[in-house]
Amino acid sequence: MRGADQEETGVTLTTTPWDGVLRYISARQLYDLPLTVVVGISYAEQLARTDSDARVYLWRAAAASFVLLLVVAALGRMSWQLALSRKRAVSEQVEHAKQVEYLAYHDGLTGLPNRSLFSKLLQQGIQQARRHERQLAVLFLDLDRFKHINDTLGHEAGDQLLQEVARRLRACVRASDTAARLGGDEFVVMLPELAEATYAGAVAQKMIAMLAKPFVLLGQEFRVTGSVGIATHPQDGADEQTLTKNADIAMYKAKEMGKNNFQFYSEEMNHESLERLALESSLRRALENEEFVLFYQAKRDLGSGLVTGMEALLRWQHPELGLVPPMKFIPVAEQSGLIASIGKWVLRTACAQNVTWQREGLPRLSMAVNLSALQFFDSHLLDDVASILAATGMDPELLELEITEIMLMQDVPRTLRILTALKRLGVHIAVDDFGVGYTTLTSMQQFPLDTIKIDRTFIRDVASVAEDKALTEAIIAMGKSLSVTVVAQGVETKAQVDFLREHACDELQGFYFNRPVAAREFGDVLRAQAAAPVVTEIAAHLTKKRA
Repeated sequence: MRGADQEETGVTLTTTPWDGVLRYISARQLYDLPLTVVVGISYAEQLARTDSDARVYLWRAAAASFVLLLVVAALGRMSWQLALSRKRAVSEQVEHAKQVEYLAYHDGLTGLPNRSLFSKLLQQGIQQARRHERQLAVLFLDLDRFKHINDTLGHEAGDQLLQEVARRLRACVRASDTAARLGGDEFVVMLPELAEATYAGAVAQKMIAMLAKPFVLLGQEFRVTGSVGIATHPQDGADEQTLTKNADIAMYKAKEMGKNNFQFYSEEMNHESLERLALESSLRRALENEEFVLFYQAKRDLGSGLVTGMEALLRWQHPELGLVPPMKFIPVAEQSGLIASIGKWVLRTACAQNVTWQREGLPRLSMAVNLSALQFFDSHLLDDVASILAATGMDPELLELEITEIMLMQDVPRTLRILTALKRLGVHIAVDDFGVGYTTLTSMQQFPLDTIKIDRTFIRDVASVAEDKALTEAIIAMGKSLSVTVVAQGVETKAQVDFLREHACDELQGFYFNRPVAAREFGDVLRAQAAAPVVTEIAAHLTKKRA
């Protein structure tokens, strides 16, 4: 049967009917059979199967459509994210470009315009002032003693101070004005559309007043002053560079006038500025060329009249200008930063000279050396003093370092630390120009002091002015309470000597006894004293002087 079917049709089909009996039929026979017989199910079952298949196909189609929808949605989201990323990247580039431009023209610490932007704005302001025939002013502000605060409290406190100054400076000017930071503690203000120059002075006074309010730094109150220089267009300069330079010159004049004030530029200042620049240039060569010399002024015991010590005073023997007084070149040395090197030279030379006199067999007397504020608060001071003492062989007990009363009270905690460290080295400490700061006895008791020197302004009229008498008496009494030596400076008359002797001042210093002289002449004074009999009363010295 199977073989016949294969020969006739070439195909043998095996079916499983509904009764489970296997039957073999040819493919040709299937065409004549009903569908229910061929497939083995009824029409109802066939319809049900068709519906089932249709549902499957529909579900599959729906699933495929859903998947396709998800793919399309994902692609759409990816496209949207890509577009958003591109937009964000462009925005970031634009923002970065703005930030770069901002940083290029603004100070990173204070947010004020920097030197570059101020220069551009000033050039534009000058052009507008010319066009409308108006005045314009440039105000140059420099903080006084900023380096001291920066060195004392650290750069963080210094930055806080600069930020607060910038904030206050903005409050001093109009919206049309420009306040900028040039660098360090230098600020500058441009006042366009200036009706009259007096307005610039009013703004400068306002700037000084805003600095007068205390600054809170690291939990402590500090007072800072500023010096302001003013230059106006077109009177003081027709271009940006000239105006800024002349405002700077006027600012330095304000510092020379005692700081904490403002000055208008003048042609005379320009000559002084050129002279100062020449002086600074010469100062840099003075140390190398050994142009500095020390003069010495004696301190005398009021009872015996004997020389008890001396003060080393700096002089500059300029090759062309002659003997330049310290009041003329010390401010230049401080502003140029040369005071540190000069101060070390003074200390080394004074110690070496004292040792030389001792080796000659002259009396062991104290040597007083003045320290500037920059030198006193310098972090290398202790090392410098120790190394100079070791190098010269100077006995620390004979070295007396002088600081001013103002320096003493500038930063009490740090000053106390420095003085304590100096005392450990064995040196003595003196307070110069005492009385001008009106320091109380309670304040003085905390410092390890050996000597206080009454300021010469009180001694000048001590014999005639009641207030000076009272202040001098009070200072002497304070010295007795502190168990320190009291020295009166600037003694020039017998009346002054009589008053000081009556009130038991310990030592005197001034032209009445000895002017400052060079080392050779002062050595003669010491030799004469060593050879002469002891004078027990200063009156004998005075009688000899009158004769």
